[in-house]
Amino acid sequence: MPEPGHMQIGEVAERTGLSLRTIRYYGEVGLVEPSARSRGGFRLYTQEDVDRLNLIKRMKPLEFSLEETRELLETLDRLGAAHTPAPDRDALSERLDSFEAAIAARCQALRGQLAMAEEFAGRLREQRARADAPT
Repeated sequence: MPEPGHMQIGEVAERTGLSLRTIRYYGEVGLVEPSARSRGGFRLYTQEDVDRLNLIKRMKPLEFSLEETRELLETLDRLGAAHTPAPDRDALSERLDSFEAAIAARCQALRGQLAMAEEFAGRLREQRARADAPT
């Protein structure tokens, strides 16, 4: 039984829609470490860990690399830390601005791809309608 406030990896997988293998991999590469371990050695996660996994999940379709993902997570962690000095916070905020710009650009590119796919689907429907029309 997990400790109060902690979830085992199966529950985390259900909440995030990620596979157990993916969650373990993110731990191996240092993106999301389990917050604790049970007496039996099982990985235990908090809601904060689930939120972090969901953030990573949202970055994937935008084709952020593992290193870019790590950099964003570190930026967010340092911005959230009370002991980060003001000059560092300014630099971190600028880095966050660059991530926001990259996300906006990638979303725009995806919108273009979606529009092209929808146009293609429409053309196929038109061709099918012509082919199915009585002659």
